Amino acid sequence: MSWSLAFEPMIPLWALLAASLAALVLALPALAFRLRGAPLRALALVALVLALANPVVEREERERLTNVAAIVVDRSESQSLDDRTEQSETALQDLKQRLSALDNVEVRVVEAGEHRAAGSDGTALFANLTQALGDVPPERLAGTFFITDGQIHDIPADANALGLSGPVHGLVTGTENERDIRVVLESAPRFGIVDETQTVRLRIEDTRAPGGSGPRPEMPLIVSRDGEIIDTYSVPVGVTVPLTIDITHGGLNLFQFQLAPIPGELTEINNTALLQVEGIRENLRVLLISGKPHAGERTWRNLLKSDASVDLVHFTILRPPEKQDGTPINELSLIAFPTRELFSERIDEFDLIIFDRYERLGVLSQVYFFNIAGYVARGGAVMFAAGPGYSSEDSLFQTPLSSILAAQPTGAVVEEPFYARVSDIGKRHPVTRGLPGAEQEPPAWSRWFRLVDVTPSEFEGSTNTIMTGAGERPLLMLSRYGEGRLALMLSDHAWLWARGFEGGGPHVQLLRRLAHWLMKEPDLEEERLTAIADNGRLVIERQTLEELSDTSPDLTIEIESPRGDLQRTQLALQEPGIWQTAVPVEDLGLYRISDGTRETLVQVGPDNPREFRDVLSTTQALAPLAALTGGAVVRLASAGSDSVALPRLLPVRSGGALSGSGWMGLQMNDASRLIGLDRLPLFAGLLGLALLLGLLSLMWYREGR
Repeated sequence: MSWSLAFEPMIPLWALLAASLAALVLALPALAFRLRGAPLRALALVALVLALANPVVEREERERLTNVAAIVVDRSESQSLDDRTEQSETALQDLKQRLSALDNVEVRVVEAGEHRAAGSDGTALFANLTQALGDVPPERLAGTFFITDGQIHDIPADANALGLSGPVHGLVTGTENERDIRVVLESAPRFGIVDETQTVRLRIEDTRAPGGSGPRPEMPLIVSRDGEIIDTYSVPVGVTVPLTIDITHGGLNLFQFQLAPIPGELTEINNTALLQVEGIRENLRVLLISGKPHAGERTWRNLLKSDASVDLVHFTILRPPEKQDGTPINELSLIAFPTRELFSERIDEFDLIIFDRYERLGVLSQVYFFNIAGYVARGGAVMFAAGPGYSSEDSLFQTPLSSILAAQPTGAVVEEPFYARVSDIGKRHPVTRGLPGAEQEPPAWSRWFRLVDVTPSEFEGSTNTIMTGAGERPLLMLSRYGEGRLALMLSDHAWLWARGFEGGGPHVQLLRRLAHWLMKEPDLEEERLTAIADNGRLVIERQTLEELSDTSPDLTIEIESPRGDLQRTQLALQEPGIWQTAVPVEDLGLYRISDGTRETLVQVGPDNPREFRDVLSTTQALAPLAALTGGAVVRLASAGSDSVALPRLLPVRSGGALSGSGWMGLQMNDASRLIGLDRLPLFAGLLGLALLLGLLSLMWYREGR
């Protein structure tokens, strides 16, 4: 409780000053000449001026506020190493007990740094502290204690920037004699051209490696790509070395640079450095050969020319060798078909060869057809857009290409209107799955009018019929032969969709997916296991042509965490051919996912998280801020000791030192909160009026005598 005097003038301040001056003029001469009643006159005038000033006596009732002591506990992953978790828990309980024993101290515990797979990089403690103390005025904060390993990545340069007052103290877990080895990537590419090399510069760090210019110890470094070991190098410690890596495929190439664990190191997690390189194909080279000009010839040409990733070479046979009309060669405006260059010398430079209504025209000799079959076996891709000629005696099936063709013509051509339909297996195949219009019956696209009738051939590869035509005859067949791929479309009426006949159809989606499947686009693989990290979850997806049930053992997925922990989960049907699940994860790092046959890797969080770049406990990071605020940073345990020892805690009034040898201080503040206020105007009401009238009457009486 406290008393105070305040003034609340009844008139403006300038009028009050004028009245005070007038009273002074009237009172001073009388006092100076010692006139009768001068003291009473002065007293009456003073009372009148005070009445106009309206003095008020106030009595405040205040509640004493507690001093807040904040304890920030680092729960980041590096705090789980060695026995740091146990040290933290022991220190937390002891510190809470000691602070609670102090008079007028409120303890607030802030759990921070538990970001894990949520997406942040590094240990952020001050952000959580600021949020937790949002309702605490700076004058109430007595001090902040950090229980941490010292690896904090959001330490401000100035405590005032966060609105903190009081000392900042650090209680550091771990010991001084810790050892750790790690791989540091100094420079690495993020993109690379497929089938070309890139250079990575890295070094190995060992906290106990000898310094100076003497010989450096060497450690074996294992290099893996997509989970498979590709090489092992002997790398000197502390020396930056360049390594060459091969980008072998389009899409994500995941490289690991791994050191074998050594006895006594803190963790094996940072023994591996990860590098994700996006493989970019140079423009895909496609050779399109049209056997003759026809209505649908430009459909393939326009589609491929519209794809910026495709370099198209297109030849149309306008004058086959058997056409002899006596026109001299030097008068023809045609160029010779470079058969030897295309099908012998440079055939392996093409990613895809398309035969569009091509027949045996005497242009290609038998040896070139053998070359094409060998090209497919080595990993090439061929597309056959068949017309009526496929069922004739000039069919390509009557060439050495018959060994790679999955369908043998019967000699019949069906010419009747029909709807192209996606087959049962086609509904699961990535080329035709979800094709717009396929879900309706009849399909929401135009009819075709010609289909080449075929029967299965003595084909040694694997084949799937993903679309059917009239009478459920095969329309589109996809095959694998050796390392290569083939597609056989048994109608030349796809151009009707492109021309908008009867509303057209999804020719762009179908033909583009088809071309990219042939060129081995990873997203269009029939059997594929993938996983992506999505906001603290692993979204796992299996793409398959198999007909599976929900309880099939083939849908059981095994997940190996960065720590080596194993977890099993079951996939659920998402759509035909797609089985999926989402699993929450906590740890940052590389996860290995397997379905028993296929395996994939996925990185959760940054490739090389800040959390594990340096895991040695340290007092240096917090020291500047602690010194700035008068605090101290000490280790909880000494080397070779398992016991945790906290400094003494002392309350300190303003102006005193806030830390010293063996002790840490709390700045005790006298903060309070107003809960009640009583006010008494001295010249208000009848009492004030009676006092003024009494003084004026007494002055008149005295001066009148």
